[in-house]
Amino acid sequence: MHSAIPNFIYLAYPLINILVLAYQALSFLHIPFALGFSIIVLTIIIRLVLYPFTASQLKATKKMQELNPHLTRLKDKHKNDAKTLQAETMKLYKEHGVNPAAGCLPVIIQLPLIYALYQVLYDIVKYDISQVNNTLYSFVPRLTKPWDAYFFGLPLAQTPSHLLSTLGPVVLMIPILTVIFQLIQSKMMIAPAPQGNKAKLAHKEKKEDFATAFQTQSLYIFPLMIGFFSYGFPIGLSLYWNTFTIFGIIQQYRVTGLGGLRDWVNRINFKK
Repeated sequence: MHSAIPNFIYLAYPLINILVLAYQALSFLHIPFALGFSIIVLTIIIRLVLYPFTASQLKATKKMQELNPHLTRLKDKHKNDAKTLQAETMKLYKEHGVNPAAGCLPVIIQLPLIYALYQVLYDIVKYDISQVNNTLYSFVPRLTKPWDAYFFGLPLAQTPSHLLSTLGPVVLMIPILTVIFQLIQSKMMIAPAPQGNKAKLAHKEKKEDFATAFQTQSLYIFPLMIGFFSYGFPIGLSLYWNTFTIFGIIQQYRVTGLGGLRDWVNRINFKK
């Protein structure tokens, strides 16, 4: 196995076993492209396990966004008194029952599991039968033949960059879709723009807010960066990431609604 897998043995090995169980079940049902669909099943299972933590993080983020106008007023009022500003900010958090660190703990809990899943899917499509079987628990049926590492004609172990010369521009749809899905989720995580007569004032205030400016830049930079990575990563890994993102979009909508995506939706409806 890859050297990175044993470092996360308590997380990576269970993930491999779940993946193989899903693969065996789908193969038994004669479902085509079983490995690709097994990656989707495994990703959904992981998302369901992380659902309570992610929901907690999203709710905490939403509360913080709702307090932004109040925080802006406090900054203007006490801009020359850092000590008073800090005291009033903590008082505001306490009044609204907000813990600024509440959104951090869920992320910390999720990261090891997400990283282990990344390591598994980065290499698993390349392993032969003996390598995979050596990681399986005694109750998990062993693979008896090489698995079909293709998903709708695309080799899961290959990268779009390697396939561009043989399959043509069509493979670029993988990183493009990755960018689109990630952009949608990123936009939904941003608070919608203020409505009504206060919009211009809020926009002016936001211009002076470094955190908001950074968030706006990240809205486009991060999806483009992920899309660039997916161009050079195995398609199996992009399949996982896009499934993970789509599930995240659904959860984001259920917990916080459209968020900042509402601005784009309103523009589209206005043009119509």
